[in-house]
Amino acid sequence: MNLFSEKQNLNLPDSDVIYYPNFIDNENANAFFKTFKNSIPWQQDDIKVFGKVYAQPRLTALYGNNSKPYSYSNITMQPHEFTKELIAIKEKIETKANTVFTTCLLNLYRDGNDSNGWHADNEKELGKNPVIASLTLGQERFFHLKHRTKKELKHKLLLEHGSLLLMQGETQHHWLHQIPKTAKPIKERINLTFRVIK
Repeated sequence: MNLFSEKQNLNLPDSDVIYYPNFIDNENANAFFKTFKNSIPWQQDDIKVFGKVYAQPRLTALYGNNSKPYSYSNITMQPHEFTKELIAIKEKIETKANTVFTTCLLNLYRDGNDSNGWHADNEKELGKNPVIASLTLGQERFFHLKHRTKKELKHKLLLEHGSLLLMQGETQHHWLHQIPKTAKPIKERINLTFRVIK
């Protein structure tokens, strides 16, 4: 891995996915992790999968600047007001994404049992061809992508501390993604996913 590479375009068909390995330097990433871990009002909601109700395998929180709720998997979340730290990160990401974000969904993965199953960020309120910016703080985790119709098209990427992943264009129409469970003993990961809720 080239630590100083500015960005990596994944060059997957029917998608526009770019990875910035060291988007936030180590010292600031460590400080942001500590702040969010201790100050965010984390919650664990129940999700409905194939008619069964489960505790969501991670903790979440929603922040925004337009009071609009966000719904997925039969959960509707109401946003808290952006903190100064979230605004600072949001503005830094907006220069790369060329998009002004309204909302941030935060996820806290406590250990290897916490995960996020196969899905696309294609909820109606995100509009057509949404831009999703995902920042990783803490434990690195593997991020899997698979094409909806071309089963042979798969990709795996290690999301590192301080890294940014941008998914834009038609990505959400054609690709699913997940953070799978792992049996390895690992530490906590905080993931900030910025999006625009219309």
